Amino acid sequence: MNTKSPLKAKLGIAPIAWWNDDLAELSEDVTLEECLRQASVAGFTGMETGRRFPMDMAELGPILNRYGISVCGGWFSGTVLDDGIALNKDRIRAQMDFFIAAGAPCIVYGEVARSIQGDRSKPFASKPKLSEDQIRAYAHDMTTFGEWCAEQGMPLSYHHHMAAVIETEAELDLFMKHSGAGIPLLFDAGHMAFAGGDVLRVLDNHHKRISHVHSKDVRMQVINGLDRSRESFLDAVMKGALTVPNDGSLDFETIVKRCASYGYEGWFVVEAEQDPNISPPLEMAQKGHRELLRVMAAAGYEVVQ
Repeated sequence: MNTKSPLKAKLGIAPIAWWNDDLAELSEDVTLEECLRQASVAGFTGMETGRRFPMDMAELGPILNRYGISVCGGWFSGTVLDDGIALNKDRIRAQMDFFIAAGAPCIVYGEVARSIQGDRSKPFASKPKLSEDQIRAYAHDMTTFGEWCAEQGMPLSYHHHMAAVIETEAELDLFMKHSGAGIPLLFDAGHMAFAGGDVLRVLDNHHKRISHVHSKDVRMQVINGLDRSRESFLDAVMKGALTVPNDGSLDFETIVKRCASYGYEGWFVVEAEQDPNISPPLEMAQKGHRELLRVMAAAGYEVVQ
């Protein structure tokens, strides 16, 4: 008799479908409460933070409770690469205290030093590249910083990202090789596919460090049509390169089954920035949620609150 308990998954979403922090023109004029209401209607029980979130649980807590939503993560624009650990300890402190009070699972660490992800004037081809020695030094510092954050009570999850210094599969492999368990990994299938990486191989190679999953789909026909010598990451977003599961090119059933095969439990967060006038956020959230429910069942996950 098999008495093994099913793996448990939680489903969250990011507010970037409603308001884009880098492209104001890709934002609906909706309140925080309306964003949370729509996410709840779609079936999600977690949301990552965004610019319209008050960083005070005394104010935010009652609003979240009204819609049955919890904080399931949120972006921190880190600069450890150029500014070092001490300065970033000061920079992250307020968000860390807020996330601890919110009971969040992690802070999503995105390295913005030397990144061109938020600059529409800089094409993909101008992305900075680090040598292995530079990645080794950076990975060492990130491990130290990650260990400190965890000791404070709020772990990081490192987000490999298009147009950032750790973008490609090869760059991620080097970062993981030279860093330690003190800096867990956020796995984003969409960003890795966009970067030309093998999504399943990345899962195979780095599953032991994965602590958070972004469920982003991509439209490869858009990506393959980009002129990377002239167009930027934000241009790609404007063209619709990113979307929710079951609206793009990735096989999320296979991806989620691979996560399950390694015993991953935790959040699967839909994070798909698009033009809300073309891709209505509620409609897209519902589509993504339906697909996640389907693939979670196929992979043997129990979806919990």
